[in-house]
Amino acid sequence: MPIDPLTIVMVVILAALIFFMFRNSRKRQKEQAETRSKMVPGAEVMTNFGLYGTLLSVNEDDNTALVETSPGTILKVHRQVLARVVEPTVAEPISAEISSTEPQINEDHAIPLSEPEFGERVDDASKKPGSKSDD
Repeated sequence: MPIDPLTIVMVVILAALIFFMFRNSRKRQKEQAETRSKMVPGAEVMTNFGLYGTLLSVNEDDNTALVETSPGTILKVHRQVLARVVEPTVAEPISAEISSTEPQINEDHAIPLSEPEFGERVDDASKKPGSKSDD
């Protein structure tokens, strides 16, 4: 009994999908383990809902964590709410060259002071508002 080529193609596609599913699962587990290793007391963390704070403790048994958002304010949250560890970023200092110069005008896109172009409204200063005739 000959095997249909369409069946072979479908089996190959199914095998590829299963392979990628396992690979993505393994990659996700690796990322979660890396994040968990960074979640130590004293680390700056961000929650899923955008709250920043300092991690005080993590209770593995209850799946809870204590996060201090401001001095004296401690929140008890579920451990899975902790989204990521905030890495401190170093801001580049503003160079003295830029700050000491005067502002410059962009002459390429400057609007020239000339006669109004077609469609522009011009207020005549000699005419009084509400007057209907020229004197």
